[in-house]
Amino acid sequence: MCEYCGCQSLASIDELTREHDEVVRLISHLRPAHEAGDVARTAEIAREIATVLAPHTQVEEHGLFPAMAADFPEQIAALEAEHRSVESVLAEAADGTTPSDPAWPHRLMEVMAMLRNHILKEQDGVFPAALANLGTEEWEAVEKVRAEAGSALPPPAA
Repeated sequence: MCEYCGCQSLASIDELTREHDEVVRLISHLRPAHEAGDVARTAEIAREIATVLAPHTQVEEHGLFPAMAADFPEQIAALEAEHRSVESVLAEAADGTTPSDPAWPHRLMEVMAMLRNHILKEQDGVFPAALANLGTEEWEAVEKVRAEAGSALPPPAA
C-alpha cells in the first residue's frame, strides 16, 4: 500500500495500514472459495476479516475520524456508512454460522469490492490528511483508543 507521504512512520497509521494489508490478503482468498461455491469457507474468511476489522474500526471511528470530522464531515460520514455496510454483511456469518441465504455470497463479494476501494480512500486520503492536520493531543487520543481496542494482528517483526 501507500508509502509516499510518510504517514506510516506514525505507529497509529502503521497499525491501521497493517490491518488494511491483512484484510486485502484475506479478501484475495474469497474469490477462489466463492467460485468453488464453498459457502462454508467463504463464511470462515468473512469471520477472519471481521476479527481484523473490529479493533480497526474502533480506532478509526473513536480516535481518528472524530479528529478529522470537523474538516472533512462529508467524507468521514461516507466512510462510516461504508463501515456499517461491511459490518452488516460480515455479521451474517458471525458466531460460526454459514449464511443460508443464497444471495449472501454475492452480497459479500460486492461489499468486499467496496471495502477495497474504501481502504484506498483511507490510505490515499484520510491517512495523509491526518498526518498533515492532526496535532499531538489528537494523536494521543488515537493511541488511547488503540490501547483500549487492541489489535487482532501479532506485533510487527522488529
